[in-house]
Amino acid sequence: MEAQVLLAKDEDKKLIQKAYRDLLKCFKNNLEEEDKLAIREAYELAVKAHSQQRRKSGEPYILHPIAVAKICLEEIGLGPTAVVCALLHDVVEDTEVTLEDIKKQFGERIAKMVDGLTKLDHTYNSESPQAENFRKVLRTLVEDVRVVLIKMADRLHNMRTLGSMPIHKQLKIAAETSYIYAPLAHRLGLYNIKTEFQDMCMKILDAENYQEIKRKLSETKGSRESYIEEFIAPLRKELSDMPYPFEVYGRPKSIYSIWNKIRTKSVPFEEIYDLFAVRIVLDTPIQMEKAACWQAYSIVSDIYTPRHDRLKDWITHPKSNGYESLHITVMGPKGRFVEVQIRTTRMDEIAEKGFAAHWKYKTQIRHNDVYERWLDSVRELLDNPEGDAVEFLDDFRSNSLFNEEVFVFTPKGEMKTLPKGATALDFAFSIHSDIGYHCSAIKVNDKIVPMGYQLRNGDQIEVFTNKNQKPTEDWLKMVVTGKARAKIRSVAIEERKRKGQIGKETLERKLGNLKVDFEESVDFLVKSQGFHSPTDLYFAIATEKLNATELVKQFTVKISKEGNRYLADKEEEVIAKPDGNKKEPRKKELVKARLLINGEPGERFEFSFATCCNPVQGDPIFAYLTANAGLKIHRSSCPNAANILTNYGYRVMRAEWTAMTDSYFVTKLNITGIDDGPGVIERLSHNISDLGLNIRSFNIEGNEGYFEAKISLFVQNLDQLHMAIRALKNLNNVSTVSRIE
Repeated sequence: MEAQVLLAKDEDKKLIQKAYRDLLKCFKNNLEEEDKLAIREAYELAVKAHSQQRRKSGEPYILHPIAVAKICLEEIGLGPTAVVCALLHDVVEDTEVTLEDIKKQFGERIAKMVDGLTKLDHTYNSESPQAENFRKVLRTLVEDVRVVLIKMADRLHNMRTLGSMPIHKQLKIAAETSYIYAPLAHRLGLYNIKTEFQDMCMKILDAENYQEIKRKLSETKGSRESYIEEFIAPLRKELSDMPYPFEVYGRPKSIYSIWNKIRTKSVPFEEIYDLFAVRIVLDTPIQMEKAACWQAYSIVSDIYTPRHDRLKDWITHPKSNGYESLHITVMGPKGRFVEVQIRTTRMDEIAEKGFAAHWKYKTQIRHNDVYERWLDSVRELLDNPEGDAVEFLDDFRSNSLFNEEVFVFTPKGEMKTLPKGATALDFAFSIHSDIGYHCSAIKVNDKIVPMGYQLRNGDQIEVFTNKNQKPTEDWLKMVVTGKARAKIRSVAIEERKRKGQIGKETLERKLGNLKVDFEESVDFLVKSQGFHSPTDLYFAIATEKLNATELVKQFTVKISKEGNRYLADKEEEVIAKPDGNKKEPRKKELVKARLLINGEPGERFEFSFATCCNPVQGDPIFAYLTANAGLKIHRSSCPNAANILTNYGYRVMRAEWTAMTDSYFVTKLNITGIDDGPGVIERLSHNISDLGLNIRSFNIEGNEGYFEAKISLFVQNLDQLHMAIRALKNLNNVSTVSRIE
C-alpha cells in the first residue's frame, strides 16, 4: 500500500512538472530575470499551498491554476504579471496563505490583483453572494482589467472540466456563465471564449437541442466543406492580384448561434444556409488597412451579388468592444447566401483576443478608446457602493454588456454613444446626473418627445431642466441604462424611507395595542408577506397597499415560555368528521410525489411546476425556493434559469424525476406554416387527437397565406411531447414546430 502511495505521488509530480514546462513554452519572447523569478516563486508557493488538495476529477488541484495561467498567456495574450496572479488566484481563498503573505513576497500590485480574484468569505451577509463577488471583481477591474481577464480564464477552465461535477452544480455554473461571463467575454472582445462559453452552456442547459444540431452539423460536414471550397476558389484567384499577403477560409458558426437563429427566425435547421462565414484576412500596414479592406470588398462584390441591406461597416465605426471588420452577405453558388468577413491581421487579433490585443496596438489606433469609455460607465455604476448587489448586476448587464449601440448628438454636435434601446431620459442622465434629476422636457430633432422616447442613430437631443423637478419611481420604466436606473433608484429609496416612516408609525400603534415586541413582529410580517425589507412593508402601509388593521388581524398573539408576547400564524382550520365526534385539521393538498428533491422524496415538500417553462416529466429540472410561494420546479433551459441560478443559487435544490407516473403536464407549442384554407385547424387538431392527446387551448392567426398557431397540450412525458412535435412537422402545410419556452 505504501509503495502505491509513493508511486501515485511520483506520478502527480511528473504530471505537475510537465504542465509547468508546457506553460513556460508558451512564452514567445525571452523573459526578464525578474519575471522568471516571480513566476517560479508563484509556482512553488502554489504547489506547496495546494499540495493536499484535489479537484473533483481526482487530479492534483495545482493543475487548475497552471491551466488558467496557460489560457491567460496563450488564448488571451496576457503577460508574466497575469501568469503570476493566475498561479496564485486560489491560494488565499482555499489555503492558509494570506494576502499579507502575498504582499510581502510579490508586492502590492500582485496582492491587489489576487484580492480581486478572491471570493468574499462565507460570513459576508448578502441576499446574493454571487452578485456581491462579481461586484468585487469589477471594483478591481476599473483599476486593472487583467483581473477580469484572469477571471475569464479561470471560468473557461472550470467550464472545460465541468464533467466531473454533479449535474445540479453544472447547472448553476453554466447558468452563471451564460448570464454574466459570456456577455462579458463579448464586451471584452474575446470572440473565441464567448463562443466556447455559449456552446458549453447550451450543452448543459439545453442538451437536447445542442445534441440535435451537433448531429446535423456532423451529417452535413462534407457537403459544407465542398461548398466552401467552391465559393472560395474564384475569390482566392482575384485576391492574389492584391499587393498584400492574405488568407481566405471558411469558419463554421457555433452551435449556439445556429440554435439562436432557429429560435429567433422560426426556421428549421435545413433552411439556415449561413452555417459558416468566409473570412478574408489581409496583412497590411495600419495606414493602408481601410483602403485594402474596401478593395477586397470590391473584389467580392464583383464576383458575387451583394445584399446591400446586409453591409455592416465596423471599420469606420468599430463596435463598442473594439471589433473592426467589414461584413457583407452575398448570393453564392446554388442560390445560397454567404456572409463574408473582411479584416486585417491586426483587426483579426483584436477580434480573437479582444482587450489584451487592443492594448498592444493602442498607440497605433486612430479612433477613440472604446474601452476607456466603457470602463468609465462601469465606474459610474460602482459609485453607489451601498446599492443592492442583484440590482447592480442587472444594471451592469443591461448597461455595460450591450451588443449594439446608437450614436446621437448634443445641440453643439458632440457625439454620444448609448446602448441600443436607450431613451431620451437615459441621454439626459448620461450628460450629467443633475440634468437627469431635473429634466422636465426633451426635444429630439427640434420636436418635443416623451421622456421614454427610444433614441435612433443620428438623433440630435436638447434637454430642458427645472430645479423643482424631481425623479419619481415611475421614471424607472422610462430608462434602460444602469447609470440612470441607479440614480433614479437612489432617489426613490430616499422617498420610500420618508413615506415609510408614516407607515412605520401606523404599524407601531397597532402592534403597541397588542403588547408584542415590535422588531420581532416586523421581521415576522416581512417574511409572511414576502417583502424584502421592513422599509418595503412600511411603504406598502403608507401608500395603502396594505391595511395595518387587517394585516394584524390575520395573525394571533402567543406567549413564549419566557413570557414574551409574539405574533404567530393562526391555528389550522378544524373541521368536523362525518360522525360529528372527532375533529382533525384541514390539510393542504400536496402535489402528487414524483420527484426527488435534494435526494429526498418529493412528498416531503410543497412544490408546484413553474408556469414560465412548464416542465414535462423527463425534462432536466431544478427546484427553486421562492420568497413566498414554496418550491417551484423549473426546466434547466427555462428563460429565467440563468437569473435564478446566478443570483439565488443558494436557494436552488437538486431535483430529479423518479419512476414514470400517469400524471399529465401542460406544454405549449408554436406552429407556423402555409395557410391553405379553412382545413388547417381541422388537420392540426385531428393529428393531435390521433395521438391520443388532449388540447387545453388552441389559438391560430392567419395572414397573407401564412399561419401561426399556439397550442397548449396535456402530455405525460417528454417522449410523448417529441412524438407530437414529429407528427405535426410531418404535415404538408407545416413549416416549423417548436416548444414555447
